Amino acid sequence: MVSESDKVREANQEEEEIVCLESFFINDDYQLTKFTFGSHVLELYCLQSASTDFDLTGQLVWPGAMLMNGYLSENADILQGCSVLELGSGVGITGVLCSKFCRKVIFTDHNDEILKKNIELHGHSSGPNPSAELEAAKLEWGNSDHLGEILQKHNDGFDLILGADIYILMNDFLSIRLQSSVPFLFDSVEQLLRIRGQGNCKFILAYVSRARQMDSAILREGDQHGMLMNEVSGTRCTVGNLEGVIYEITLQ
Repeated sequence: MVSESDKVREANQEEEEIVCLESFFINDDYQLTKFTFGSHVLELYCLQSASTDFDLTGQLVWPGAMLMNGYLSENADILQGCSVLELGSGVGITGVLCSKFCRKVIFTDHNDEILKKNIELHGHSSGPNPSAELEAAKLEWGNSDHLGEILQKHNDGFDLILGADIYILMNDFLSIRLQSSVPFLFDSVEQLLRIRGQGNCKFILAYVSRARQMDSAILREGDQHGMLMNEVSGTRCTVGNLEGVIYEITLQ
């Protein structure tokens, strides 16, 4: 019988193989790009378009991040003075917006090269909240070592967990691989939520629908991990020609 630790180890090994494959296709021609969300103007380094189907390294700003940032800019009161951990931060556009209001933002991804570049760009901001603590950390979902290192430094947990467009299906092979990562993602989210306990931390997910099987997988995993997935009223919309929605997810 295969143990849970063996399953996680095998999944992480597969993830490393995919990351190695991606490294042949990484385009580091980053351009400083301006984004506007309400009254907030952000500049970040990112790519302007994906050069190949293997470009899954978080070098682009995806539609879900635009959905998330639009929602947060209109509801900035939920960020005020909070500590935030973002999953799948990509170029860091959501975390950078949060840093204008939050006291601490931890950006996480499997590739932190561009994250560090954008954190450095905004780490000495003279904006409304120049004292915000910004940090990049590696976190592969389901990896207890990565999560343990983060929680060792931040043992009181976080007020909010954020995830924007973190299920991107590029082709059949990666679709199967990413679907298999969903349980590991919810494992990590559950651990983060349980640090603060019921009602003291929530996971805000900006979800963009790309495949019906992924839609059902998200709802199923939330339920199996003892979570309530509440669609935020008025957030369902078309973003990048796809349907998007904001979920607020808490422990039951």
